[in-house]
Parts: sequence; C-alpha cells; structure tokens
Amino acid sequence: MDLSTTIATDLLSIRAVFFRPEEPFTWASGIKSPVYCDNRLTLTAPAVRNHVENGLVQLIREHYPEAEVLMGTSTAGIAHAAIAGHIMGLPMGYVRSGNKDHGRQNRIEGRLEPGQKVVVVEDLISTGGSVIEVVEALREAGAQVLGVVSIFTYGMQRGLDRLAAAEVENHSLTNFDCIAAVAAREGYIKPEDVERLIAFRNNPSDESWIGGTK
Repeated sequence: MDLSTTIATDLLSIRAVFFRPEEPFTWASGIKSPVYCDNRLTLTAPAVRNHVENGLVQLIREHYPEAEVLMGTSTAGIAHAAIAGHIMGLPMGYVRSGNKDHGRQNRIEGRLEPGQKVVVVEDLISTGGSVIEVVEALREAGAQVLGVVSIFTYGMQRGLDRLAAAEVENHSLTNFDCIAAVAAREGYIKPEDVERLIAFRNNPSDESWIGGTK
C-alpha cells in the first residue's frame, strides 16, 4: 500500500475525514460539502499519528532536503510541525493568524533568522488562502520558504491556482480523489457516490451533485 492510500485509510478509520453525501455539511462560506475533515483527531490516535508524522518527515526529506526550520500553521499545523521537527532534529516554530495584541506582538513564534530555509507544515489545504498568508508572513520576515507539506488536500482548482500565483509549492500525504476511492472500496460510501464527490471537488459552488444528477 502506497503512502497516500495508507494515510487515506487511516483518516477514514478514525473519522478524521467523514463523507456524508446524502446529508451535506455547510461550510462557513455557505457552500454545502459532502465531506468533513478534522485532522486534529490524528493526534489522539497514536498509530495513525505515527504514520502521519513519519509521512510528513518523508515528504520533507524527499522534496525539501535543505530545510533548516519547520513552521506550523496556527493552530492545526503546530503539533505536526513540532513532532516532525523532533523526529528530524530541526527547530520549529509557528505562525499566528495575526499579531499578538500584547508583549512583543509577535506573529511568528520561535527563532527565525533572515535567509533561513523554511518548510511550512499544514494539516489541510482547500482554497489555499490561509497557508499563503503564512508563507507571505515568513517571506516578509526574511525567510526562504521552500514549500509546504500537508496531510490532506482537496485539490480544488481555485486552491491550485492561488498557490501557483503565490509561487507556493505543496506536497500532501493524501488527497480528495484518493480518499474518495478508498472510502468506496472500504464501504464508507457507495461506489456510485464517487462521481458526485468528484463533481463537488471540481466545482464546489455547483450543488447539482447533491441530488445525484452528476
């Protein structure tokens, strides 16, 4: 079993990724979604956590061997950056969603020297907006951001386009298509649901998939 399939199987087994095409979830944006993702659950499942953290380390070593510092996204990426950094013997820190309103008013927590080569650790990428903000904050601080590693990506075109425009490279342990295929094979969803799920992924604002017409 390859890494992407292993992680997909893991996330489904602990319901970190949960499909409900017949009763969609509603995102804060109002978009109806057939999938709910909470990768924080990996932290409370030691066997899955072990696969995830070692998988992130594998991605970093393969794609960013020059990495000097890991920076987690706040808040979901912090623990993963810490554990992966511990395994690799690398320093880590994290980037807040905004500056603190007290003390030194830091946005970047942890020591970061100008010119250091940084890899951002994220749990989930959908439209790409939040991780791009983190990368931009690090660049403004003088870091050389090599790229991003994440647990799961939806692979939405809007996200891919935004990452490309911001010149941000991402490598994920698994993706929406892989998880949908594993979910159908393992009986979490019906095989005929896969096409509907992919229709959602391709165009989240088009809700015709809900009725099964796609």
